[in-house]
Amino acid sequence: MPMNPYKLTAHELVELIKKGGLKPTEAVSSVFKRIAEMDPKIKAYITLCEDSAMSAAKKLEEKIARKEHLGALAGVPFAVKDNICTSGIKTTCASRILENYVPPYDAAMVEKILAEDAIIVGKTNMDEFAMGSSCENSAFFPTRNPLDLERIPGGSSGGSAAAIAADCAVLSVGSDTGGSIRQPAALCGVVGMKPTYGLVSRYGLVAFASSLDQIGPITKDVTDTALLLKAIAGHDKRDSTSVPVTIPDYPSNLKKDIKGLRIGLPKEYFEKGVDKEISESVMKAVKALSGLGAELIDVTLPHTEYGIPAYYILAPAEASSNLARYDGVRYGYRNKEAEGLGEMYSQTRSEGFGKEVKRRIILGTFVLSSGYYDAYYLKALKVRRLIKQDFDNAFTKVDLIASPTSPIPAFKLGERTEDPLSMYMSDALTVCCNLAGLPGISIPCGFTKSKLPIGLQFIGRPFEEEKILQAAYAYEQTMAR
Repeated sequence: MPMNPYKLTAHELVELIKKGGLKPTEAVSSVFKRIAEMDPKIKAYITLCEDSAMSAAKKLEEKIARKEHLGALAGVPFAVKDNICTSGIKTTCASRILENYVPPYDAAMVEKILAEDAIIVGKTNMDEFAMGSSCENSAFFPTRNPLDLERIPGGSSGGSAAAIAADCAVLSVGSDTGGSIRQPAALCGVVGMKPTYGLVSRYGLVAFASSLDQIGPITKDVTDTALLLKAIAGHDKRDSTSVPVTIPDYPSNLKKDIKGLRIGLPKEYFEKGVDKEISESVMKAVKALSGLGAELIDVTLPHTEYGIPAYYILAPAEASSNLARYDGVRYGYRNKEAEGLGEMYSQTRSEGFGKEVKRRIILGTFVLSSGYYDAYYLKALKVRRLIKQDFDNAFTKVDLIASPTSPIPAFKLGERTEDPLSMYMSDALTVCCNLAGLPGISIPCGFTKSKLPIGLQFIGRPFEEEKILQAAYAYEQTMAR
């Protein structure tokens, strides 16, 4: 048995387990020892599942003893963002309103990872209902960045990214509505991928903004991302937005030569508001790909500056509709002292929702209200179409677009909590990818002088995850040399 199995990547761990060099119970107990050491400091988890994880590991050992076929994620300790339903395990969305909610079913993505013999170790912290960029909006506690405990891990999937960066899980998943996988991956120095909208089923994902939300991997390296994406991608008839496409063998095709790959550099993603150290590090990274035979081409995405305003009209509008279901009647928190139905709704929501969630519900309800729908919501939809057209035009000249993931490195806890607009600008380089429904990845590409991670983002055409992963893998190999 290796000294510290928790340090392994998923593909290394699976290979060891399949060859008999490591037992699933050893892998799981190693991760829980690491959690006991690190999680009191970083607080990546809301719920831990040690008993059920050890039980699942023992069952997997019995399966191995019977020489049965093992799944692609056999024995991998797995962390699930707490807005993804897990049968018999609390799914709180980091909100008081769902504090004690236990779903009666698994999300489609959870079904798939369990079918591949992964082992769920816990549910990770997040910004409440995935609304935030810092993991400070959780109703329970903020998560800290494992690389600097005074700083945020990014959001909203901050717990999932922090768990991977601290080796408190071997694989994890998050959800990405405007950058909530890629931005925390960048700030924690790990790999995070938002698949094309419709590639991974949203069945069992608690909705924030249904036309934007997408589940994706957060991992230690690109190979693990490819391995996990292959496991969770695919059509699901229970999700009306799921697209029936053929799923490539992402891991097998990673090492393809990128010679001749055309990489677009949008000037809008390197200019205003982007930290100089970050833009320089990203340019150095893409030049390394140029050295491998990729062609660098300047492109323009002229409507980029309207991405944040459009997103913060469309996403809150969808949230105000989706969150109307939390009324205290069917499930979740309920105020028991209210005297009438209207008062019960009002008291339940005012006590159950946090400040940022209330802010977005109010904003969303306003932009959908009579007299304002055309002025705000309809205009935002038109801007969304223009942003998609910008990408369509760029992709006639290039295969991928490269940019920084986050315009700034991880900032200190509390630094932006009183200034929502500066917090929202953290997503300036990621939201347009969601508005256009495109796939994107963030991979580490160095550090600032303060030793804070920098993320390199690749964005591709719809369902061309394979090309994105190949470019990311090629760059990762240059970093490993």
